[in-house]
Amino acid sequence: MINFIEIEENLEKFRLAYHIAQPFPHLIIDNFCDEERLTIAYNSIPELSNKSRDYVFANNKFEKSNYKELCPELHELYEDLTSERFNHILSFITSKEVFVDPKNHGGGLHQGKKNSFLDMHLDFNYHPLNKDWYRELNLLLYLNKDWKPEYRGNLKILDLRTSNEAELEVPFNRMIIQQCAPYTLHGYDMTAFPEGKYRTSIATYAYQKHDHLIEKPRTTDWHPNEESNLFKKLLAKNYNFLVSTKNKLFGSGTAKNQ
Repeated sequence: MINFIEIEENLEKFRLAYHIAQPFPHLIIDNFCDEERLTIAYNSIPELSNKSRDYVFANNKFEKSNYKELCPELHELYEDLTSERFNHILSFITSKEVFVDPKNHGGGLHQGKKNSFLDMHLDFNYHPLNKDWYRELNLLLYLNKDWKPEYRGNLKILDLRTSNEAELEVPFNRMIIQQCAPYTLHGYDMTAFPEGKYRTSIATYAYQKHDHLIEKPRTTDWHPNEESNLFKKLLAKNYNFLVSTKNKLFGSGTAKNQ
């Protein structure tokens, strides 16, 4: 499914592009998959009904973690994304020994319906089950067939250290590889997709094993905009404490997302 040969022929170019990208390291790879097979996969995706657990920080966002069961093409994509061949590609591009989580905890197929949005945030940093796995990368494959800029929903990225930001368009068959760090905010503004079309992506995460923790483990760290109401701002401020307490009592919802 993945266009491995084309990607491998351009590894030096991709590594340079990733490291010099602003506001923080990221990489755009267009024509990431075989177009025909990815279109078959896209056409197999139903309207999802499992709403995201992002609560007030997202609107009309739905997900399916085990997307590979939908059709053979998506199963092939899953196998490619979790392969050693792809791990070698990611490690070369990032200059780090990274690997894709084979169970894809917290990832999967994401579908934003009418007026969906996702507030700016930092993702959890250490894997909920494998406590020495540090999250290095978000891998976002976009499946927005016939996407137009007026549909909105660009991936917004912002560096908390400098406040520098960028917007990345999200057309069909585009992979965005984005660094995860304590300063790599990302999200998207409210969409305007036409009726019957959804902001669709497959999220996969890559990790590096750590002998020692380099950060205090955190859950998602939300950064709603200044126009957000007081309740959302207070919830964002206390979110890590509330979720950590809930996880101690009832277990991690992300860890159960299989």
